[in-house]
This record gives sequence, C-alpha cells and structure tokens, in this order.
Amino acid sequence: MNADLALQKAIYTRLAGDAALAALIATRLYDNVPGDAGFPYLALGENETRDWPGGTEHRLALHAFSRGGGRAEAKRIMGAVNAALHDASLMLEGHELVNLRFLDGTTRREADGMTWRGTIRFRAVTEQTGETA
Repeated sequence: MNADLALQKAIYTRLAGDAALAALIATRLYDNVPGDAGFPYLALGENETRDWPGGTEHRLALHAFSRGGGRAEAKRIMGAVNAALHDASLMLEGHELVNLRFLDGTTRREADGMTWRGTIRFRAVTEQTGETA
C-alpha cells in the first residue's frame, strides 16, 4: 500500500473512532460525500504528497460543513479534529508515521448563504517500513 493511502486509512480510522468528534457529527465522516448528507459533517479534502528525505511528506485538509450552528459549530468540529490528529501516533500499513502536525484552519460562508465550511490542514511525514502488505 502506498504511503498516501495508508495515511488516509489511518486518519479515517482515528476520526471514526473519536468520541468527541462523534458527539458533533455522529457518523457523518466521508471520503466521498453523498448527495443527501445531513449536517453537520466532516469530509476528507485535498491532499498533496512529495518525496522527503527517507520518506514522504503529506499535506492534507479536512472540511467541516455546518448549517445549524454556523461558524461556531464548524470551529468546534475543527477543534475535535485537531485534538484527535495533532501529534497523534497512528499505525500505518507498511509505513511509519514520523509526525502529524496541525498547520492552519480557516472558516468561510459558502455561496449558498446557509452553509459554513471550516477547513483544517495538517502536515505529516511517513517512512516506509520493511513490512509489505
């Protein structure tokens, strides 16, 4: 498994099992958001990977969408994501997570005038282990 997919799976597993986040979004955590998704929800967003000495550098984003509580609800979701992921020790298939760090967060109102989007970004570094899957 490549490092990017291994990291995505580990992040999804961590977030899906986080009680504080579940209290805010229930089970509405998506890689591919369905058209009938209820609010609020969290979506895996864009990511970039590049070679790093001895491994791979990852920059990734997650998007919190809110309609009920506006910017404050989006920020609470982002806070739960940050608490779950910043400096987390995650198990990756075939790779080792060297670090996972919060980079920044933003909130904005979407063009529909009803939806708030909070975006939280992280940087990770992974190294391949001798194990293969």
